[in-house]
Amino acid sequence: MNMVKSFRVSDLQTLLASMGRSKSGLKHDLVGRALRLVQTEYSPELLKNVRQLYESRFPKASGWLAARRPEGVPVAYSSLSSSPTGTQGADYLNGIPKLSSTPAAEVKLVSLPFYQTLETLLPPTELIAQNSEKLQDSQCIFELTQSQADQVRNSTELRPGMKAIQVVLRICYTDSIGVQEDQYPPNIAVKVNQSYCHVPGYYPSNKPGVEPRRPCRPVNITPWLHLSTATNRATVTWGNFGKRYSVAVYLVRVFTSAELFSQLKHCSVESAERCRERIQDKLRFDPENEIATTGLRVSLICPLVKMRIGVPCRVLTCAHLQCFDAIYFLQMNEKKPTWTCPVCDKQAPFELLTIDGLASEILKETHEDIEEIEYLTDGSWRPIRDEKERERERSNTPDYPVVDICVPEANGHSPAHSSTSQTGKSGAGSTAGGTGGGVVVDLTLDSEEEEEEEGGGARGDSDDTEDSQDSPAPKRGRYDYDKDLVTAY
Repeated sequence: MNMVKSFRVSDLQTLLASMGRSKSGLKHDLVGRALRLVQTEYSPELLKNVRQLYESRFPKASGWLAARRPEGVPVAYSSLSSSPTGTQGADYLNGIPKLSSTPAAEVKLVSLPFYQTLETLLPPTELIAQNSEKLQDSQCIFELTQSQADQVRNSTELRPGMKAIQVVLRICYTDSIGVQEDQYPPNIAVKVNQSYCHVPGYYPSNKPGVEPRRPCRPVNITPWLHLSTATNRATVTWGNFGKRYSVAVYLVRVFTSAELFSQLKHCSVESAERCRERIQDKLRFDPENEIATTGLRVSLICPLVKMRIGVPCRVLTCAHLQCFDAIYFLQMNEKKPTWTCPVCDKQAPFELLTIDGLASEILKETHEDIEEIEYLTDGSWRPIRDEKERERERSNTPDYPVVDICVPEANGHSPAHSSTSQTGKSGAGSTAGGTGGGVVVDLTLDSEEEEEEEGGGARGDSDDTEDSQDSPAPKRGRYDYDKDLVTAY
């Protein structure tokens, strides 16, 4: 229990995860959980994990065990060291000698869809800090056989400077137990045969206040290798800030997104009948549920690129029926590997992807204008566009005749355009029949002019000549043209 109390947060999380317990929470929560675990489950496996974490935390505390090494037991040295003279003695666990590379040798790196491991050139080996400096240099040595060198040299090029067969360097955590993902240490730099090689940089962040994230993927060191049986030396510069890291070197075959899509198309296609059964299971009536679902709407637009889906794809472990485009999904993960479902944000590994056979048939049978469908309880489907059109027809306003306010003028000017009513009758017909029924509106008159015009019509010709001479000239409209020439469209 004293050992557990001295653990760091990462050590406590490792211990709890190895025993199947939750590793979330603050440090005092983790310590209490770990102490209760020690009190309730006093098992050899738990003791082994506690000792291993404690000895990695305080390596000097187990130095007294070196005096108890049985005679004749050889001491193995790691192939990873910072200097030719730097060696690591054998550690002991429960009185049994343990190789210095054993913790790293137990690390298993996660398999990557775009990389197929052909051979292991250097197994996972822990990066050992040789002093208290924050920046450490660790060197690993490996060799290629003549067959491996020829395999790399004669491989095809995926693009200029990138071969299909590569030698890659992978780095991961060694703190936790289980399958590890690639994880770079701080201040990483990789130098192969005295030449620095390219390490993927950071992704730019578009959100304010969010730090850019670095993609952790295998580092291609092929261009800097001796493609012969000569010895290759790789030096990893890393920041020593309390985390433990392991490095490994593999000979791999690199796939493109097109090759992965070909594998998916030939090996993982769910039949249309199986998809219908899945739909019927989802829509089956549940007597315990008060609300019955009669249909499920599914969009035919890919949530990734907002375009019509070409090859519908789903994740077998996801509960939804919504698909996304398989080609775009693989291309995006080739550039930026996240492997998460674009619909529900759950993990979407390549091994669990499948092509939806029913959705493929629907995309072939429907027009490109249809963007949404609905699955019914019997496994059938219907497009949503027809229903929208019926709703639009039901919501149409009643027909009203359109009044034609334009008639052909008698002054020789061109007649106004006549509008057609919704009843199918053209205004041109009424125009041809004469001026009856048409109304001419003078848009240049204001209210004062209308009053004067009405007053003038009432007086008629009763005004004498003097009044007509003394009265001012009649006002014209706002615009400098005749009133009778104005046409309303």
